[in-house]
Amino acid sequence: MKEKMLRAAREKGRVTHKGKPIRLTVDLSAETLQARREWGPIFNILKEKNFQPRISYPAKLSFISEGEIKSFTDKQMLRDFVTTRPALQELLKEALNMERNNWYQPLQNHAKM
Repeated sequence: MKEKMLRAAREKGRVTHKGKPIRLTVDLSAETLQARREWGPIFNILKEKNFQPRISYPAKLSFISEGEIKSFTDKQMLRDFVTTRPALQELLKEALNMERNNWYQPLQNHAKM
């Protein structure tokens, strides 16, 4: 029933009750809400710099980089990506807890002896 109401609200656009507009939202778990909140500082930086960020369900960050949409389900994936993009790395280093003199480097494959 809840899904039907949300779908109808999306299709209709604006929903009102007694002439007042109301907003229907999905009921997210505490874990999902926390995961979405954790993207907040990064989202704000990307928004300020016009990367057109989005957070999709449940907590996936997407933004446009070099004309392509890039999506990340966790900060480690984003760290791995920004290590190949120095300008983006500089922009997000504080939000990703990356020290300038000790930036995260992805693990290298080492030959076994």
